Amino acid sequence: MTRRLQDLLRTQAERRPDERAVVFRNRALTYAELENLSNRLARALARAGATRGDRVALLVPKSEKAIVGIFGALKADCAYVPLDTTSPAARLARIIEQCEPRAILFSRATEPLLKELAAAGHLPAETRRCALDQGLAANVTWEEVLAGSAAPADSRNTESDPAHILFTSGSTGMPKGVVITHSSVLDFIDWARAYFGTGPGERISGHPPLHFDLSTFDIYGTISTGAELHLLSPEMSLLPHRLADFIRSSQLTQWFSVPTILHHMAKADAVRPNDFPSLKRLLWCGEKFPTPALMYWMERVPHAKFVNLYGPTETTIASSYYHVRRRPERGTDEIPIGAPCVGEKLLVLDDQLRPAPAGQPGDLYIAGVGLSPGYWRDPEKTACVFLDHNGERIYKTGDLARIGPDGMLYLLGRADTQIKSRGYRIELGEIEAALHAIRGIRDAAVVAVDSAGFEGVAICCAFVATPGLEVSPPALRRALARNLPNYMLPTRWIALDHLPLNGNGKVARTAIKQKFIEQAAAAR
Repeated sequence: MTRRLQDLLRTQAERRPDERAVVFRNRALTYAELENLSNRLARALARAGATRGDRVALLVPKSEKAIVGIFGALKADCAYVPLDTTSPAARLARIIEQCEPRAILFSRATEPLLKELAAAGHLPAETRRCALDQGLAANVTWEEVLAGSAAPADSRNTESDPAHILFTSGSTGMPKGVVITHSSVLDFIDWARAYFGTGPGERISGHPPLHFDLSTFDIYGTISTGAELHLLSPEMSLLPHRLADFIRSSQLTQWFSVPTILHHMAKADAVRPNDFPSLKRLLWCGEKFPTPALMYWMERVPHAKFVNLYGPTETTIASSYYHVRRRPERGTDEIPIGAPCVGEKLLVLDDQLRPAPAGQPGDLYIAGVGLSPGYWRDPEKTACVFLDHNGERIYKTGDLARIGPDGMLYLLGRADTQIKSRGYRIELGEIEAALHAIRGIRDAAVVAVDSAGFEGVAICCAFVATPGLEVSPPALRRALARNLPNYMLPTRWIALDHLPLNGNGKVARTAIKQKFIEQAAAAR
């Protein structure tokens, strides 16, 4: 019998129709309401021409309606493509061009952005506009959705079909779409449900944005167990004391986010001694959690279970886990990424794809049930990182790792120009590509420098202006903001007469990093 993500919702709607499924601000949807609304939407999408294998773009802020949109797309046999509603139209246009959605879901909040995309000619004529709020002009209005039948749609997709496509930063300046199947998500959810013991009625956080892969666990991990998904509004994300109040008032039993959020809350001393009595587990993924901040949390919330999850988008949510059973003694103690989840395999290999000796650094590869089929319509990029290794398909993460004396895996950093900042995966090459398209820039290089701030690393830009033209960092930042989201904009700048080069004639990025380190030291 095939399994699909939308079946999780149908099962819970039959078992507990009147219990809350999604909570956002002062609104909530029960399991029956979420099931019925998503059925109506699926039928409306089908009437608009959506068929198996089509894409449905989600231009909707995080809300209970967005969750309706996700399940409606799945029930219409489509893969959904969550879009970052804070990104500039130019970047969204590149994603839309690649995924060619059959329909694009929008709300009152994103109607101006949709109009901007349409006015610039970035919406294909065959893409149907479907409104998720009342009173909006669209090919499919919300009134038409509500007037349709709530009977279950006749879904034909299977567990091997794409469930969603998540677009990440691309080194060439073109975002790349990671295809994730129903089965990959279901395999992780099966493991997580068994390992964490999540049950009906629990209250699960929904902190990450919907275009971020961590949200996949929030949504399906909640729905699969009959729990409540408590979505956090984006404006709350960087306010540590409001986040703490949200955990308390919502009586959350599980919190899951990138470590920078937890680090930020620790820096602000937002957590009280023995705080959050309902919290059973605190999970993080996406980047390294500074050990001093972890020590802070474990001291103040000693009753919770602390688990470090690791896994890039290409391997579906997470591939390994480590339960931190005791509070570290020193702020310099390393926290491993641990052991593979069921069905996963982590390999540390040398440049000849041979196992690296224990304790020696090597490239980290992942194999198993979570592997993506590859990048959307990009076999060349797919072939570069999804490799055959002794008859087994493996993914090159770009991370360096070693096996410790305890047999656990430890991350050592990136082997390429990709970084993590605020939990987002960023290709520095995409920022450079956008910089070189700006008039007045003759040359530019972007580097990442470790930071004690919230972002974890600071994105730093060294640039050379075209002779005769005046270029200022504020003007460059404004120009970049027209093509890149805010989290990709450099925060530190240096104007140079020329970029330093190494002996091979390449840009000496180490020398540029040093300039920014010296700049920061001089500013203290």
